[in-house]
Amino acid sequence: MKVDGHGQAKVLTSDEIAKLFEALEGDRDRALFGICLYTGCRISEACSMLTTDAYDAAGVRMKINLRKANTKGKQETRQIPVNSVLKGYLETYRAGVGKQYLFPGRHGRGHINPKSADEILRETCDRLGLMGVSTHSFRRTALTQMSSAGIPLRVIQEISGHRSLQALQRYLEVSELQLEGAIAALSF
Repeated sequence: MKVDGHGQAKVLTSDEIAKLFEALEGDRDRALFGICLYTGCRISEACSMLTTDAYDAAGVRMKINLRKANTKGKQETRQIPVNSVLKGYLETYRAGVGKQYLFPGRHGRGHINPKSADEILRETCDRLGLMGVSTHSFRRTALTQMSSAGIPLRVIQEISGHRSLQALQRYLEVSELQLEGAIAALSF
């Protein structure tokens, strides 16, 4: 677990996610962190999204665009199908989007800074008493949840944008229940 900025970000439980999204103060914050949770993207990727990456003339796009220029390795653009919960957050937020950036920065300049997003999350977690949570918790939670649901690693890798399965596997948490299930499967 992450302590004072060191260690891995906490993987959130369903209850923690529900409490966190309920406690976030505004449609923008729910849409921002919803994108991180429901696409498995990094906070920097979500903060720098253009309005056209999430919306077209008809409303919320069927797929979110994570442009290669804003990804960590700048390798390729990823298109992630929009989950129904995320679609709801984006529909609710629609009135607050910027002309260019989905999440405009202060005074309409540029996009929201990932450090500002981190501060918003830290304040919310402090109010809730959640420890070990960081903006990266949404990415780890999404990828771990997909793995636990039996989604093939190659598919998760395509969503996460990791170049190798080795890099992806560092994100995936193994639960006690999974360990017990693996040992229980050893009946000869």
